[in-house]
Amino acid sequence: MAIRYLKKHAALEGSVSVDDAETLTQWLLQQPAPAVHLGKCEHLHGTVLQVLLALRPKLVAAPADPLLASVLRGA
Repeated sequence: MAIRYLKKHAALEGSVSVDDAETLTQWLLQQPAPAVHLGKCEHLHGTVLQVLLALRPKLVAAPADPLLASVLRGA
């Protein structure tokens, strides 16, 4: 599984596919203080990136990819 849903944040790891977008959206919407950890994320499908940009959860750890980290921090 590319996303682990923990008590305080969702940990996106490895390659996160379009199949994960709906579940992530629902989880983020249900959280009082949504947060994501992208420290071990290697690839995000564009749809998942759009979810993160639209819902703007707190970024616990940025992805290693500097371009992706910049996009997420700048949003």
